Amino acid sequence: MNQIKRMFGIVWMLLGPLAVFFTVNEALKANDRALAKIAAATTESAKSIAQMAKVNGNLQWGIIITVFVPIMIGLVIFGWYAIKGAYDHLPESSVELED
Repeated sequence: MNQIKRMFGIVWMLLGPLAVFFTVNEALKANDRALAKIAAATTESAKSIAQMAKVNGNLQWGIIITVFVPIMIGLVIFGWYAIKGAYDHLPESSVELED
C-alpha cells in the first residue's frame, strides 16, 4: 500500500503543474476568442458589447486562476509528502496523535 501511495505522490506532483498550465492556456484561448469577436464587430454598439464581454471573461478567468493555483500548489506539496513517506503510518486513534 505504501508503494501505491508513493506512486500517486508522483501523479499528484505532475498533475498540479499540468492543471495550472491547461487552465492558463484555456484562459488565453478565451481571451483570443474575445479579441476576434471585437475585431469582427461591425458597429460601435457590437464592438462595445464585445469589449465588455472580454473584460468580464478576463475577470472570471483571473478569479478562477487566483483560486485554482494555490490549490494545485497544495496538491504538489501533498504529492511531495507522499513520496517522502509521510503517510506510511497513519494514526489509528487519537492516543497516537498525542505522542
